[in-house]
Amino acid sequence: MATEDDLRRIALALPGTEERPGYGGRPSFKVRGRGFAGIWKDHASVSLSVESPLERDALVSGAPDKFFTTPHYGPDSARLLVRLAAVDVDELTELVTESWRAAAPDDLLGGD
Repeated sequence: MATEDDLRRIALALPGTEERPGYGGRPSFKVRGRGFAGIWKDHASVSLSVESPLERDALVSGAPDKFFTTPHYGPDSARLLVRLAAVDVDELTELVTESWRAAAPDDLLGGD
């Protein structure tokens, strides 16, 4: 089971990341000002980005106990909600890192 503290440790270990209060003062994580992770309003889930809406839908349909979305994000959004208690730290690390990569500028990714 992953926790908010695990999320914070994973996110802050990624280059260029800072923690800032997000919606409702909940923790959110940004890379050079671009958000990539944040505690959702239920205080038990995290909002992340995945590669595409198709990947999001596949995750939600394949493991609805772990992953969900809301109409707020819309059908074209790659935003995914992850129940922290339903994933382990390794899976959370993979998901947070993928979300960070989607938001990080090229120079942090090793590009020019």
